[in-house]
Amino acid sequence: MRLVLASASPSRRMILEAAGVEPVTHPADVDEEAIQASLAGAPPADVVAALAAAKAEVVAPSYPSDVVVGCDSMLLLDGQLQGKPHTVEATVERWRAQAGKTAELLTGHCIIHGEQRVVETRRTTVSFAEASENDIAAYARSGEPLECAGAFTLEALGGWFIDRIEGDPSSVIGLSLPLLRRALYGFGLDASSFWTR
Repeated sequence: MRLVLASASPSRRMILEAAGVEPVTHPADVDEEAIQASLAGAPPADVVAALAAAKAEVVAPSYPSDVVVGCDSMLLLDGQLQGKPHTVEATVERWRAQAGKTAELLTGHCIIHGEQRVVETRRTTVSFAEASENDIAAYARSGEPLECAGAFTLEALGGWFIDRIEGDPSSVIGLSLPLLRRALYGFGLDASSFWTR
């Protein structure tokens, strides 16, 4: 039995590899904007859970005997969900808006094993530093935050600009190991059975 990651995220893969798992990577092709539009007005936690579920459900039929994990992360800042900024300019604007503030990083998870599934959203509070304009510009130009929810990483250059988190650190990086462990136990599986070292 294998663990299949329905994502191209290097951060999610890194979490699993550091935890002893060599996942099968099968990025899901879903229309995230259409899903979000269909859920206009829904609670933010439901939106990220629906995105995660869509990804896992697209990939799961190809792996009927394995465990498929779909995730999606967004930052809830001032009541608005923020996804990936994609450009240097958008990253600078995001950081100007979030520097010195506290926000919630929401990570939706959908874990499927056969007919069994767990869908849950983890919330982690993130306190952003009062980063200087020069550092914001340099961080944006580095390219690192362009494809990251909330325009930041915790585990690399972005770590300079995160003053505090309250909650599950692995969830902020993109995949909650505690949630995954509990899901596996609920399926009657052991986490250690997926370890490759």
